[in-house]
Amino acid sequence: MRIAPARRWLRVSVGLLALLTFSQVLVAPGTRAAPEGMAAWTALHDGPQLYSSMHIDWDVPITMSDGTVLKANVYRPADANGPIAAPLPTIVNLTPYTKLLSMIAQTALSVPVLSDAIVGFLRDFELPGTPLEALTDATRVAGGGFGRAFAVDPNLIRSGYTQVVVDVRGTGFSQGIWEPWGPRDQQDTPEVIAWAAAQPWSDGSIGMTGASYSAINQVQAAEKRPPALKAIVPVVPGNDLVRDMIAPGGAAIGILLPYLLLVNTAKLLPDLLSVVQGRFDTQWLADRLASPMSFLDVGLQTLTTDSFDAVPPQLERVLDPDSPLRQAWLGHPERITVPTMVIGGWHDNFANGEPRIYQDIPLPPGQKQLIMGNGYHVSTGFDMRGRGGEPPRIDVLQRAWFDKWLKGIDNGIDGYGPVTMWQQGGGWTTGEQFPRPEASHRRLYLSAAASGTTNTSVHDGTLTAAPTSEETRLTVAPGLASLCSSDAVQGTAGVLLFSGCGKDARVQELSGLTFTSPPVAEPTPISGPIALHLNTVHDATDGYWTATLNDIAPDGHSTTLTTGQLMSSMRAVDDAQSRRSADGAYTDPFPVMSLAAREPVVPGRPTPLDLGLASTDAILQPGHRLRVDIFASNYPKGLPIRPLLDATGLKPQHLQLDPAEPSYINVPLAGTPGW
Repeated sequence: MRIAPARRWLRVSVGLLALLTFSQVLVAPGTRAAPEGMAAWTALHDGPQLYSSMHIDWDVPITMSDGTVLKANVYRPADANGPIAAPLPTIVNLTPYTKLLSMIAQTALSVPVLSDAIVGFLRDFELPGTPLEALTDATRVAGGGFGRAFAVDPNLIRSGYTQVVVDVRGTGFSQGIWEPWGPRDQQDTPEVIAWAAAQPWSDGSIGMTGASYSAINQVQAAEKRPPALKAIVPVVPGNDLVRDMIAPGGAAIGILLPYLLLVNTAKLLPDLLSVVQGRFDTQWLADRLASPMSFLDVGLQTLTTDSFDAVPPQLERVLDPDSPLRQAWLGHPERITVPTMVIGGWHDNFANGEPRIYQDIPLPPGQKQLIMGNGYHVSTGFDMRGRGGEPPRIDVLQRAWFDKWLKGIDNGIDGYGPVTMWQQGGGWTTGEQFPRPEASHRRLYLSAAASGTTNTSVHDGTLTAAPTSEETRLTVAPGLASLCSSDAVQGTAGVLLFSGCGKDARVQELSGLTFTSPPVAEPTPISGPIALHLNTVHDATDGYWTATLNDIAPDGHSTTLTTGQLMSSMRAVDDAQSRRSADGAYTDPFPVMSLAAREPVVPGRPTPLDLGLASTDAILQPGHRLRVDIFASNYPKGLPIRPLLDATGLKPQHLQLDPAEPSYINVPLAGTPGW
């Protein structure tokens, strides 16, 4: 059909407006992932709802047990006569990003006609094979429902739910001092749930939604088992916050300081309407003056403290795994008893924790579900648009989940999955469990013999089925090629958009050692946690090791499947919480991550260490190869705290390939690769 010039110009203009608006709001064959009920869920969510409009009560005060007042926006369904009086199920979201941002996002996604046009354009806008390919991955998030899970879903409310969005203690318009995921922060959530369940507009059944911080908040709340909580949908949640995101392997994530600055800056924005109306909250002002930049001092201390003897008390409690704060940051999904749908991504900051949350919840499949896409933190859902073979949008799944567990509607959502995964190198699949039961761990050894697959890495080595018979020392030095890498995109939560960095590792490999297998003879699945055992030698008293597992295409394209990092002095492993394969090798080493357990290395002496890579699911197609990349730095994803960084001296590091103490990767494989 020919489009008239004026209409064509209108569509282009709407598309450009959509890109601008969205940028301001959110900076192979497998088993078919979509069940028969998917179309019905989408039609129900997107079609006419029970109520025609929405009523909002702004800045409703909720008083906590210690007298601190949190502020909430309460969204209720309404008709021509006003808000609906009948008690309804209630959805709670606690956010540190200010409910003002949620309101702006909700408004942007609710403009009649225009918002649908924007979402539709962004859902379909793709530039494959161009430098902006990853940018379109990010813009497609609008078509995957992430925005409505992050903020507010008007269709969910009009379908007969009340939604309560609360500013976390010490953020937004709420009183108090912000301490990220701290003990008092966590105590607030069950109190908010109890308050919401007792309101006349609530029927006493509470669900929780939200992404990132708000997703972690859900998991932490469910562990405490508040009676009114009936179901949760955490999107990109973490589990063990230090090991998963804050300082994986002992190196603080590079986005930590910008993140703290962002939240602290946003919390200083006053409630201007209350000023105009003469009801300004003076306690809010007193709390902001008392702690204008909460926790930012701890972030800065990681860079400025130059000696372990000079560690300030604030930083010490972060470094001490037995401190109340660190204990609060350690997840216990084994305590969760409410239906939980975990939505994450293989390249998310929390990719290590999302499968573990699902695995540890003691519920039968169906009452717990796992959806793992191919996105980064802020691009989760870009590949969930409900199209052929794709899962439904996040907001559609969320609605179906709450309808089932809060309203008792038998809609089949408990039969979805229970594990729905993007199989890297293939496509969307469903299964009964993760890891896939057919995968078993197998050692592949690092050899200095040339694979002939690259001439640009520091050294081109080989992955072999047996240990090398020759003793060789390979050297790798810290570098900045990691600025253009999948880790860099992950470390910036998916904000680094140029596709050359996230989609092809050959730039990063310029500063690394590469070890590549022969091509596989048939499709070869990889599924589960991965561990790398290295025999290392250092010139300093510490070192910083990063490793990636990559899929190498016949044309040389190198796709990062998963990644891990470790400070050499933090190599002590807690065996009680680690996992091993049948041959005794680690599959999922659990580093102790304590200053008390720190073990400086002896320069010149071989030092074995075990480095865990996040769990993943992938398939090597015939002709593709498996590669391990090893680096001596990983900025901006990782930046060791100052004493650890100083101890490395930024000196070259060595990999000692020794048949008496071989280095190998323990990887879960299925099929018959031919080697």
